[in-house]
Amino acid sequence: MQGSFNTAAPHPLRRVADRERFLAFAFTAAELLLETDAAGTIIFAAGTFQHRLGEPPEAWLGRRAETLFTGPERDGFATAFALLGARGRLAPCAFRLADRAATPVAVAGLALPQPEGHSFCLTISAMPVASLNHRADAGSLPQAAEARLRRAGPGASLGLLELSGPNGLITPKPELAARLGAALTEASGESLAAELSAGRYGVLSSTATDLAAIGARLEAVLAEAGEAGAVSSSSLALEQDGLSPLQATRALRYALASFADGGGTALEREGFGGGLAGFVAEACAKAEALRKAIAERRFKLAFQPIVSLVDRRIHHYEALLRPTPSAGVPTAQAQEFVTFAETVGLSEELDWAVVELVCEAARSTTDAQIACNLSGLSLQSPAFRERLLHLLDAEPSLVPKLLVEITETAEIEHEAEAVATVEALRARKLPLCIDDFGAGAAAFRYLRSFKVDYVKIDGLYVQHAMRSARDRGFLVAMVELARNVGAKVVAERIETEAECAAMQQLGIGFGQGWLFGKAGPLPRKG
Repeated sequence: MQGSFNTAAPHPLRRVADRERFLAFAFTAAELLLETDAAGTIIFAAGTFQHRLGEPPEAWLGRRAETLFTGPERDGFATAFALLGARGRLAPCAFRLADRAATPVAVAGLALPQPEGHSFCLTISAMPVASLNHRADAGSLPQAAEARLRRAGPGASLGLLELSGPNGLITPKPELAARLGAALTEASGESLAAELSAGRYGVLSSTATDLAAIGARLEAVLAEAGEAGAVSSSSLALEQDGLSPLQATRALRYALASFADGGGTALEREGFGGGLAGFVAEACAKAEALRKAIAERRFKLAFQPIVSLVDRRIHHYEALLRPTPSAGVPTAQAQEFVTFAETVGLSEELDWAVVELVCEAARSTTDAQIACNLSGLSLQSPAFRERLLHLLDAEPSLVPKLLVEITETAEIEHEAEAVATVEALRARKLPLCIDDFGAGAAAFRYLRSFKVDYVKIDGLYVQHAMRSARDRGFLVAMVELARNVGAKVVAERIETEAECAAMQQLGIGFGQGWLFGKAGPLPRKG
């Protein structure tokens, strides 16, 4: 064990004697020991915190345990911590410490019963670098960028790279994509790098990153593969520039969605040449066009089936937004449409327009149940709640035909109001589902705060579970966590029979994906 343990000063929340705590970890080779309460707040810390993280153990009291790890690792830790709460123990899991080197560590845990509940002991031990891959995925890099933006550290930036050839964007085939990914990881060094979409990459760093050098390395890989191409790059400063944290976060999400879909040209078109603040200023001018598009219902809904994995019978449909391309509207892509509405404060108007169209569709069916997506921004709005409850109370025959999916595109800030909405909907027997579970850390908090009937696992876990034991372990943990709170599980993005069989083996009851049907019209009466 490196260094000596520096036990933190007594903390008012400590309940377990030091002797008991150290006996629990007598046979470990941990560098860091900590105890947390049930919410994950550190109430005891000991070990080489100063050496590893630059602060003494007592400085970590009152902080969240997830802050010990790098941004991309925090969602995985939230899953592991939830599993610790469900099982009472946590087998060693691999994460990266939030130190300069992003040190690979193994984390293990044990629940300690208390008269009023449980606390949790965690051990953190260094492990060989070869045990972890520093390359991020398309979901974790945006989350890390948002965390960096919230910290507002000087010099933080997001580098964006795009492959282009004589015919435009290069979409690498799987073998070339793997070689490019490996080269990106190597050339990025300690920076976090990920493929955001085919041929487009992001590099997150707290210091100046040599994007030209990374681009040259990717160009060399293209040349070795006989592919004529070049790499263009741009940098987006992660600074709030007078914006509120919510405005800055939404603008960053929109920037990443725009780049993944349309590259550097789309970023310039949307106003990101002037940074996040420049985009927000330009977005205000576009907001009126979007408001008009929502009011005039310049979008339609497509309905994708969710089936029972046992017999493939349709259980319900999810209503998916499909914007209609029109002049003046800033985007025709569904996710960008929704994200832009959130950015400019129109999410409640959009959600209400969707609710009305879903209700129209429900009236036209015999017994089909339809899931309607509601954002956290609408869920926490008292005015939206009152309007929705009035609709349901005036037409109670709609309730058996509806289901609400709580989306995480915008994180809930006023949780008490959101809980009031959830409880009011449950009182009316309306089923609820947490959407894209695992895609962001907030979903785990939602599961603690809201009683729901379904949990929909983000499709990335389904895809990755087929080739990664680590992601499969996270998927198993999420299924078990859902069961412990009495929720049924839906797996997204099932496209093959092999994926379907794997989900069944894990005990998942429902599935959604192209294997069962693409989004389309809803079956009508008669």
